[in-house]
Amino acid sequence: MLLSQNFVNHVRIPENNDWVIFILLACIFLYLFMMNIVERGANLKDFLLQKYFDASNNLASWIITSCVLTLTLAVLLSQYIPIVPKYIADLQVLGYQLNKFGYCLSAISIFYLVKSTLGFLFYQSIGDNKKWLVFYFTSTKFYFILSFLLIILCVTHYYFPVDRNKIFFYYLGFFSFVFIFKVFFYLFHKNNILPEKWYYKFLYICTLQIAPLLLLWKLLFF
Repeated sequence: MLLSQNFVNHVRIPENNDWVIFILLACIFLYLFMMNIVERGANLKDFLLQKYFDASNNLASWIITSCVLTLTLAVLLSQYIPIVPKYIADLQVLGYQLNKFGYCLSAISIFYLVKSTLGFLFYQSIGDNKKWLVFYFTSTKFYFILSFLLIILCVTHYYFPVDRNKIFFYYLGFFSFVFIFKVFFYLFHKNNILPEKWYYKFLYICTLQIAPLLLLWKLLFF
């Protein structure tokens, strides 16, 4: 009896991350569908190097890439959200409420919807609607590659023995580099996807790149 009272169970129940695999498999399926159906069997090289006037179904490819990017980013960042805000946690639909992943997915989805809408209105306001079409066509290639990097990070984060507290700072460095690279990618891309005048370029980067990102950061982590 004494031995049974002093017994300590050292068996650790592993964290169940099956939901991560399901989401990543869904993302891969979306890309297979996009490459085989939407892009009509194009290979990776042809997809990344195709020109705007030679491409088709650009809107569908952009939507699929945005969905995959949003899902993978939500999977990765949801582990670092301190709490779900009370006013969100108190909302229930059919008895269900948002967990950290659901809250992160909702926040990022709204972020990209608002950002894309404002970007469209920005190009409309300066009378450059055609350049907007080239812009989202070109940005699709950038986010396509980024989403694959996020898939790799998700697998590493959930299925390899990493220190999640220490690796968070590496994530910050990675995303900072990605953001800076994206700005230069937009500025100097051969498709000239940003407005011609420099003050419009400066306005776009400040109001539609930096400001929304800071707002999303505050929404998720404060």
